[in-house]
Amino acid sequence: MSMFCYQCQETAKGTGCTLKGVCGKTENVAKLQDLLIYTLKGIAIYAVQARERYLIRKDVDQFIMESLFSTITNANFDKERFVKRIQAALELREDLKQALIRVGGEIPENLHDAATWTGSPEEFEAKAALVGVLATENEDVRSLRELLTYGLKGMAAYAEHAYTLQHKDSGIFAFIEKALVATLDDTLEAGDLVALVLEAGKHGVDVMALLDKANTTTYGNPELTKVNIGVRNNPAILISGHDLKDLEELLSQTEGTGVDVYTHGEMLPAHYYPAFKKYGHFVGNYGNAWYKQDKEFDSFNGPIFLTTNCLVPPKDSYKDRVYTTGVVGFEGVKHIADREEGRAKDFSALIEHAKKCPPPTEIETGEIVGGFAHNQVLALADKVVDAVKSGAIKRFFVMAGCDGRMKSRDYYADFAQALPQDTVILTAGCAKYKYNKLNLGDIGGIPRVLDAGQCNDSYSLAVIALKLKEVFGLDDVNQLPISYNIAWYEQKAVIVLLALLYLGVKNIHLGPTLPAFLSPNVAKVLVENFGIAGITNVEDDLKIFMA
Repeated sequence: MSMFCYQCQETAKGTGCTLKGVCGKTENVAKLQDLLIYTLKGIAIYAVQARERYLIRKDVDQFIMESLFSTITNANFDKERFVKRIQAALELREDLKQALIRVGGEIPENLHDAATWTGSPEEFEAKAALVGVLATENEDVRSLRELLTYGLKGMAAYAEHAYTLQHKDSGIFAFIEKALVATLDDTLEAGDLVALVLEAGKHGVDVMALLDKANTTTYGNPELTKVNIGVRNNPAILISGHDLKDLEELLSQTEGTGVDVYTHGEMLPAHYYPAFKKYGHFVGNYGNAWYKQDKEFDSFNGPIFLTTNCLVPPKDSYKDRVYTTGVVGFEGVKHIADREEGRAKDFSALIEHAKKCPPPTEIETGEIVGGFAHNQVLALADKVVDAVKSGAIKRFFVMAGCDGRMKSRDYYADFAQALPQDTVILTAGCAKYKYNKLNLGDIGGIPRVLDAGQCNDSYSLAVIALKLKEVFGLDDVNQLPISYNIAWYEQKAVIVLLALLYLGVKNIHLGPTLPAFLSPNVAKVLVENFGIAGITNVEDDLKIFMA
């Protein structure tokens, strides 16, 4: 087959993309991403040994983190960017090896091929064909290795956001390197890999807590906010993705220029942070989840700025208005360079482009209510607890995760509408776009949809659950009147799932389909030990949840 990739929920036929990614990823990009991951494993072999000798290289940590992030679904489609990154990886690997030797490290003769192979760009794709996902023949071992790898990709994405805000945890990088090496170890059995997967969940909690601290200490705690979804009559820039530092610098540089700024997709929760509310030209949110951008970017009229993953291959009608930055890339699209030490990124070209464009075309009006991260919800704790004790709130439903283009995802909108009026939805991530504009009402002034923020803010939902367990004097978080009906799409959702499992949460329903990378035996382990289940239909699932 030309390629093989099954890391996202929309993988072809629910088994794997073999000709071209459903996401738009081409065969050669898929292969180069596989080779980059393989090369990172080689670097990790030396990095683990280096840590044992107290040789910790920040450039190595950052390179592995950013490289993992670049392979997440819908992040980078640019072949040449991956060629250059693999070349840089080979150079870094050799440099780290020599540094290790200088501090007395002994290089074994029987090192894995990932730590020794080298080649020219002309040889990359041929090598990639030998080291991709299917190179692991045992189906269960392959499943666990990939589950672990995808968790690391999600972990790296969150670590990168925290790193940008100068919040770092060396333990997270050490685990990523250890886990990458473990995926090459043929002596590890399924039980060993399951233990590593659960350990990944522990570090998933750590990295989300780290990012939560980075965001809230920098921009304040999210607070209850009404976000405008209409438009004004000014030229504007649409910012999408997850990176709040990019937004901060863009707002600062557009202030006083006559150019408005709108959020799209996962950037919506930026409106909940106090630090951004001082900007009068920070207008509101435009559009919906990532997969609708092929229509919404057309009507926005101005330039679109992609800060992280969630890019769909742009149509020619607006491709010249798309700008990327960081790990995001697409051939033929303008790219804004990384910030230099102590300086902001330069958005002057983006701003000048916006001035020449007409204002956005209005596609809807009204408001979205959000800002219910853990600090805000805990400020309302007495009200929430009273509502539970009085019976006004019978059950909470965690419906966090991702949205996507499959028709089967309408299930989540139907499920939200079918929920009894005495239930509350706790959400985070772009899954909320299936129901955050529905008029679902409130319970005694508590909105029935409590949006905590971006996908990484699923951490807030865990904090809320643990606090409620404490308030009600329960021994187990699973004794709470909370059910989990989570939609997933890509690898950041994987690390969120592993984090929830580490925290002891059981009976999570996952949809619209279970991951293709879970072999029957691995899926059985998750079912038997954690109660993981899929979804069926709204009526039958509600009976299960409400029983």
